[in-house]
Amino acid sequence: MIDTADFSNGTVFEYEDAVYQVVWFQHHKPGKGGAMLRVRLRNVRNGSFIERTFKSGERFRDLSLNRKKRQFLYIEGDNYNFMDNETYDQFAVGKAQLGDAAKFLTENMEVQALYLEDEFLGIELPANVTLKVKSTVPGIKGDSVSNMMKPATLENGIEVQVPLFVKEEDTVRVDTRTGEYLERV
Repeated sequence: MIDTADFSNGTVFEYEDAVYQVVWFQHHKPGKGGAMLRVRLRNVRNGSFIERTFKSGERFRDLSLNRKKRQFLYIEGDNYNFMDNETYDQFAVGKAQLGDAAKFLTENMEVQALYLEDEFLGIELPANVTLKVKSTVPGIKGDSVSNMMKPATLENGIEVQVPLFVKEEDTVRVDTRTGEYLERV
Protein backbone atom coordinates (compact mmCIF):
# COMPACT_ATOMS: atom_id res chain seq x y z
CA MET A 1 0.00 0.00 0.00
CA ILE A 2 1.10 3.54 -0.70
CA ASP A 3 0.24 6.65 1.31
CA THR A 4 -0.33 10.16 -0.09
CA ALA A 5 2.87 11.20 1.72
CA ASP A 6 4.78 8.83 -0.60
CA PHE A 7 3.51 10.49 -3.80
CA SER A 8 6.10 11.90 -6.19
CA ASN A 9 6.10 12.59 -9.91
CA GLY A 10 5.91 9.25 -11.72
CA THR A 11 4.34 7.29 -8.85
CA VAL A 12 1.97 4.61 -10.21
CA PHE A 13 -0.99 3.35 -8.18
CA GLU A 14 -4.51 1.94 -8.50
CA TYR A 15 -7.44 4.30 -7.93
CA GLU A 16 -11.11 3.60 -8.73
CA ASP A 17 -10.21 0.35 -10.56
CA ALA A 18 -7.82 2.13 -12.95
CA VAL A 19 -4.04 2.54 -13.11
CA TYR A 20 -2.87 6.15 -12.68
CA GLN A 21 0.51 7.87 -12.73
CA VAL A 22 1.17 11.09 -10.80
CA VAL A 23 2.08 13.90 -13.20
CA TRP A 24 1.97 16.83 -10.76
CA PHE A 25 1.18 17.21 -7.06
CA GLN A 26 0.99 19.98 -4.48
CA HIS A 27 0.57 19.81 -0.72
CA HIS A 28 -2.14 22.15 0.57
CA LYS A 29 -2.87 23.08 4.18
CA PRO A 30 -6.13 25.04 4.47
CA GLY A 31 -6.75 27.35 7.44
CA LYS A 32 -8.78 24.74 9.26
CA GLY A 33 -8.92 21.00 8.89
CA GLY A 34 -6.30 18.50 7.82
CA ALA A 35 -3.72 18.77 5.08
CA MET A 36 -4.66 17.82 1.53
CA LEU A 37 -2.83 16.85 -1.61
CA ARG A 38 -3.85 18.24 -5.02
CA VAL A 39 -2.84 15.81 -7.75
CA ARG A 40 -2.91 15.69 -11.55
CA LEU A 41 -3.10 12.06 -12.68
CA ARG A 42 -2.67 10.36 -16.05
CA ASN A 43 -4.60 7.19 -16.76
CA VAL A 44 -1.84 4.84 -17.91
CA ARG A 45 -4.16 2.73 -20.08
CA ASN A 46 -5.90 5.44 -22.11
CA GLY A 47 -3.74 8.55 -21.54
CA SER A 48 -6.53 10.77 -20.18
CA PHE A 49 -5.84 13.24 -17.36
CA ILE A 50 -7.84 13.92 -14.20
CA GLU A 51 -7.28 16.19 -11.22
CA ARG A 52 -8.17 15.08 -7.72
CA THR A 53 -7.74 16.22 -4.13
CA PHE A 54 -6.87 13.57 -1.53
CA LYS A 55 -6.87 13.90 2.25
CA SER A 56 -3.54 13.40 3.94
CA GLY A 57 -3.04 9.76 4.91
CA GLU A 58 -5.28 8.17 2.22
CA ARG A 59 -3.90 4.82 1.09
CA PHE A 60 -3.84 3.19 -2.33
CA ARG A 61 -2.62 -0.07 -3.87
CA ASP A 62 0.93 0.47 -5.10
CA LEU A 63 1.81 -0.87 -8.56
CA SER A 64 5.21 -1.15 -10.15
CA LEU A 65 5.55 -0.67 -13.86
CA ASN A 66 8.32 -2.27 -15.84
CA ARG A 67 10.03 0.10 -18.25
CA LYS A 68 11.84 -1.27 -21.28
CA LYS A 69 13.72 0.67 -23.95
CA ARG A 70 12.10 0.54 -27.36
CA GLN A 71 12.88 2.30 -30.63
CA PHE A 72 10.12 3.81 -32.77
CA LEU A 73 10.55 2.71 -36.38
CA TYR A 74 7.69 3.83 -38.62
CA ILE A 75 3.94 4.35 -39.05
CA GLU A 76 1.89 1.89 -41.08
CA GLY A 77 -1.74 3.01 -41.35
CA ASP A 78 -3.01 3.41 -37.77
CA ASN A 79 -0.25 1.21 -36.35
CA TYR A 80 3.01 2.48 -34.90
CA ASN A 81 5.87 0.00 -35.17
CA PHE A 82 8.50 -0.35 -32.45
CA MET A 83 11.58 -2.52 -31.99
CA ASP A 84 13.01 -4.14 -28.88
CA ASN A 85 16.64 -2.94 -28.73
CA GLU A 86 17.90 -6.19 -27.19
CA THR A 87 16.13 -8.91 -29.19
CA TYR A 88 15.34 -6.86 -32.32
CA ASP A 89 11.73 -8.12 -32.21
CA GLN A 90 9.26 -5.72 -33.78
CA PHE A 91 5.71 -5.07 -32.61
CA ALA A 92 2.89 -2.76 -33.66
CA VAL A 93 0.76 -0.60 -31.39
CA GLY A 94 -2.50 1.10 -32.38
CA LYS A 95 -2.69 4.89 -32.41
CA ALA A 96 -5.55 4.84 -29.88
CA GLN A 97 -3.41 3.00 -27.33
CA LEU A 98 -0.59 5.55 -27.62
CA GLY A 99 -2.87 8.56 -27.13
CA ASP A 100 -1.30 12.03 -27.38
CA ALA A 101 2.21 10.58 -27.27
CA ALA A 102 1.83 9.46 -30.90
CA LYS A 103 2.04 13.00 -32.25
CA PHE A 104 5.56 13.53 -30.87
CA LEU A 105 7.12 10.33 -32.24
CA THR A 106 9.86 10.69 -34.85
CA GLU A 107 11.71 7.91 -36.65
CA ASN A 108 14.42 6.16 -34.60
CA MET A 109 13.31 7.87 -31.36
CA GLU A 110 14.08 5.91 -28.19
CA VAL A 111 11.13 5.65 -25.79
CA GLN A 112 10.32 3.77 -22.60
CA ALA A 113 7.61 1.14 -23.09
CA LEU A 114 5.49 0.67 -19.95
CA TYR A 115 4.40 -2.82 -18.90
CA LEU A 116 2.19 -3.86 -15.98
CA GLU A 117 3.24 -7.47 -15.52
CA ASP A 118 3.19 -8.57 -19.22
CA GLU A 119 0.48 -6.16 -20.40
CA PHE A 120 1.71 -3.33 -22.64
CA LEU A 121 0.20 -0.08 -21.34
CA GLY A 122 1.82 2.63 -23.41
CA ILE A 123 4.98 4.61 -23.90
CA GLU A 124 6.80 7.28 -21.96
CA LEU A 125 8.39 9.95 -24.14
CA PRO A 126 11.48 11.95 -23.29
CA ALA A 127 10.62 15.19 -21.44
CA ASN A 128 11.22 17.21 -24.61
CA VAL A 129 11.83 16.65 -28.30
CA THR A 130 13.67 18.65 -30.94
CA LEU A 131 11.69 19.31 -34.13
CA LYS A 132 12.09 21.44 -37.25
CA VAL A 133 9.60 24.24 -38.03
CA LYS A 134 7.88 23.38 -41.31
CA SER A 135 5.80 26.53 -41.72
CA THR A 136 5.07 29.75 -39.88
CA VAL A 137 4.19 33.34 -40.69
CA PRO A 138 7.20 35.60 -41.26
CA GLY A 139 8.41 37.80 -38.45
CA ILE A 140 8.95 41.54 -38.50
CA LYS A 141 12.21 43.39 -37.76
CA GLY A 142 12.61 43.94 -34.03
CA ASP A 143 10.67 40.81 -33.02
CA SER A 144 13.48 39.41 -30.91
CA VAL A 145 12.67 41.45 -27.80
CA SER A 146 8.91 40.96 -27.50
CA ASN A 147 7.10 38.12 -25.77
CA MET A 148 4.38 37.81 -28.40
CA MET A 149 3.74 34.40 -29.94
CA LYS A 150 2.68 33.13 -33.37
CA PRO A 151 1.53 29.69 -34.58
CA ALA A 152 4.05 27.35 -36.20
CA THR A 153 3.55 23.92 -37.77
CA LEU A 154 6.32 21.45 -36.98
CA GLU A 155 7.69 18.60 -39.10
CA ASN A 156 5.40 16.05 -37.42
CA GLY A 157 2.28 18.14 -38.13
CA ILE A 158 1.57 19.54 -34.67
CA GLU A 159 1.02 23.24 -34.19
CA VAL A 160 2.65 25.15 -31.34
CA GLN A 161 2.92 28.78 -30.35
CA VAL A 162 6.46 30.12 -30.88
CA PRO A 163 8.05 33.56 -30.39
CA LEU A 164 7.97 35.94 -33.35
CA PHE A 165 11.71 35.55 -34.07
CA VAL A 166 11.38 31.83 -34.98
CA LYS A 167 11.55 31.25 -38.75
CA GLU A 168 10.83 28.32 -41.06
CA GLU A 169 13.54 25.63 -40.99
CA ASP A 170 14.55 26.65 -37.43
CA THR A 171 14.83 23.81 -34.95
CA VAL A 172 12.87 24.16 -31.72
CA ARG A 173 12.56 22.16 -28.51
CA VAL A 174 9.00 21.25 -27.42
CA ASP A 175 7.83 19.90 -24.04
CA THR A 176 6.12 16.53 -24.68
CA ARG A 177 3.96 16.76 -21.55
CA THR A 178 2.38 20.14 -22.32
CA GLY A 179 3.05 20.56 -26.04
CA GLU A 180 4.55 24.01 -25.43
CA TYR A 181 7.58 25.65 -27.05
CA LEU A 182 10.66 25.66 -24.80
CA GLU A 183 13.51 27.15 -26.83
CA ARG A 184 15.12 27.52 -30.23
CA VAL A 185 18.00 25.13 -30.74
